[in-house]
Amino acid sequence: MTLVDRLAWERWEDTHLAPFAMRSSQSRGRLHPEDEHPLRTRYQRDRDRIIHSSSFRRLEYKTQVFVNHEGDNYRTRLTHSLEGAQIGRTVARALGLNEELVECLVLGHDLGHTPFGHSGEKAMDELMRGHGGFEHNRQTLRILEVLERRYPGFPGLNLTWEVREGIAKHNPRGDATAPPEYAPGEAPTLEAQLGDFVDEIAYNNHDIDDGLSSGLITVAQLRAVELFREAHDTLATAGADERILRHQVVRQIIDRCVQDLMESTLGALEAAGVSSVEAVRGAGRRLVGYSPAMAARVRELKDFLFHNMYRHYRVVRMGNKAGRILRDLFQAYVEEPQQLPPHFHERVEEGGLHRAVCDYIAGMTDRFALDEHRKLFDPLERV
Repeated sequence: MTLVDRLAWERWEDTHLAPFAMRSSQSRGRLHPEDEHPLRTRYQRDRDRIIHSSSFRRLEYKTQVFVNHEGDNYRTRLTHSLEGAQIGRTVARALGLNEELVECLVLGHDLGHTPFGHSGEKAMDELMRGHGGFEHNRQTLRILEVLERRYPGFPGLNLTWEVREGIAKHNPRGDATAPPEYAPGEAPTLEAQLGDFVDEIAYNNHDIDDGLSSGLITVAQLRAVELFREAHDTLATAGADERILRHQVVRQIIDRCVQDLMESTLGALEAAGVSSVEAVRGAGRRLVGYSPAMAARVRELKDFLFHNMYRHYRVVRMGNKAGRILRDLFQAYVEEPQQLPPHFHERVEEGGLHRAVCDYIAGMTDRFALDEHRKLFDPLERV
């Protein structure tokens, strides 16, 4: 009996993956030369590097919608990433795509988020105006290429080109605006295109669950949304346990979105006649997507969540509070850089004071940012 090594996995990919799937043996490689692992494929190794990174662990205490101290059962950036990766593996397997590449992209896509979610990102972008701005996908790429320090021979995690390109092109806007080294104007792999959709499926549906659990939204309100109403009508029975029913409705919405996404994508691939990764890249448009009818339903759900949950007064209050906390921290560090940890002084020399401060704050968890704010501004708090 012999070990199932990397070469065996690569032969398996050649035999079992669809012709338009990205094979790990065909990767464009890493930024810094390395011997590949004898047992794991390139994308399996990339996934493991992401999971073992400090940035990934910190997602446990970064806001999805609810700040960490608001409850233990709400999603965080970490659980969101895990739920998205599970959906991504299912869809990738059914379409014959590379599961490990999809998993890398979904597990790694949120590493660059600030504390306090999109409210923190908005505040950070305003603070960095005139200093290069801030956007969490670009920050994720910066973490993967520069900020994580785990290896003696190079900065970052030294992930494969396809993973880094997929992060740069996490959503369609990135196709045209990606850095020059990531083929701007060219569509990414199908695995990267899929990552954007499974991310959306995950957060739309777990936000329904968390919104109902928190009381920010109600079933009566959600029944105005066609996707929810259809699933609710199908599953609701007299005397049903409302908590179990909620989970079952969310599960059915996920299934319907996934099924439509797979069928519509297969239809687009057949219509475009693509039979290779090169044909996917040269198709002139993204090929992964919903049917027009499902796309309209998902937009209706997203609009509902935006107006009724993300703009709920409790969420807005916490978001404004988060913005004030980050602005206070940013100003304090810029005015007196000696308050930064010693290892960040090197970053000041490398990229300038504002970028170093941005990197430090963006890497904080919610609770660390709150603690740091107390240390800097509460005279009774020990520093």
